[in-house]
Amino acid sequence: MELDPLLDDRGTRIIVCCGAGGVGKTTTAAALGVRAAERGRRVVVLTIDPARRLAQSMGIDSLDNTPRKVDGIKGSDGGELHAMMLDMKRTFDEIVEAHAEPERARAILENPFYQSLSAGFAGTQEYMAMEKLGQLRARDEWDLIVVDTPPSRSALDFLDAPKRLGSFLDGKFIKLLMAPAKVGGRAGMKFLNVGMSMMTGTLGKLLGGQFLKDVQTFVAAMDTMFGGFRTRADATYKLLQAPGTAFLVVATPERDALREAAYFVERLAAEQMPLAGLVLNRVHGSGAARLSAERARAAAENLDEGRIVDQGGGKAGLRGSPATTPEFETEPEPNDLATAAAHPVPEAAPTAEPAQETDVDVRHLTAGLLRLHAERMRVLAREQRTRDRFTALHPEVAVTEVAALPGDVHDLAGLRAIGDRLTAGRMPSA
Repeated sequence: MELDPLLDDRGTRIIVCCGAGGVGKTTTAAALGVRAAERGRRVVVLTIDPARRLAQSMGIDSLDNTPRKVDGIKGSDGGELHAMMLDMKRTFDEIVEAHAEPERARAILENPFYQSLSAGFAGTQEYMAMEKLGQLRARDEWDLIVVDTPPSRSALDFLDAPKRLGSFLDGKFIKLLMAPAKVGGRAGMKFLNVGMSMMTGTLGKLLGGQFLKDVQTFVAAMDTMFGGFRTRADATYKLLQAPGTAFLVVATPERDALREAAYFVERLAAEQMPLAGLVLNRVHGSGAARLSAERARAAAENLDEGRIVDQGGGKAGLRGSPATTPEFETEPEPNDLATAAAHPVPEAAPTAEPAQETDVDVRHLTAGLLRLHAERMRVLAREQRTRDRFTALHPEVAVTEVAALPGDVHDLAGLRAIGDRLTAGRMPSA
């Protein structure tokens, strides 16, 4: 998969990074934002990651519901980068304030049922992410929006959230809760108990008169806004299907993550969402791939079975021998290392005890390194098999691999490094 042409294409207006939790969506979104800005795009990155890693990596103290410009971007042709973190409740408040008269808006914002709904109702975060995306696109201030989707347990929840929230706001549940509040008093509670006969007595006590009154007040105040929720949700959904949008599915080369990625790919196809490809994060590599796991393990066993702790000093290759003097020092080839370890070492003239200890330490270290290499090669083989299974199921999906880094990304330099790997489209040689 070639990502630079996608970033450079002015027709690309939205890039959505989606995938299971913990696969690197936030880092991928941030790295794409940095690279696009430094190639001349005016970019805003919208993240829903509560860990706040994005702000730290971009040198910003904190992110909130307002886009903030990122300093240190080496952009050309007016390239800029802004970043923001979704504030779910604040976004909901902004919708109310924008689409209701001041007095009605205040009544809604102060309503206890609304406060509970806006702060934690299932699906609200995903819905508000789509609302914020629609707002950013309507402002036309940026020519590229990169979205880091919510860490949902269920794949692509953010596509379903507008429909679920709309169904809740004007569904039978709300109407049922409104009915007893309209009747009032004991008759109302009797109606509630009959209408909700499946619920326990404890739940009946929880749904008291004050709760029902709060619901009635909320629904009455929001009544004129319900249609707006559905209209905007439909518009954003169509925006996600438009040619200017590109979805990137992010995964790691593990079985569960790629199984989830396969579901994402199939769901996007079913919803007619434009898929750009799969980003395979944290892929391991080796600069000594010619040395197989089996040969490395055998060489390590040969070193251990030589009982080198009990042997006398004076082994070939000790300190001071021609092979180890500075002018002869070279890095052994992987196959040479395994070959040397696999053969017994001839005796040489005795030397001082420190030299023997050095020889023992080096051999133990070599055996340990060989075992580490064998484990690394097994990891590489497992990751390749997992990827091969995915590509066999979805050969039409373009893939780019991102090499695993030794540490976390914590600054713009790290994001640039990720961007380089993302756009290289292949594993580095080392």
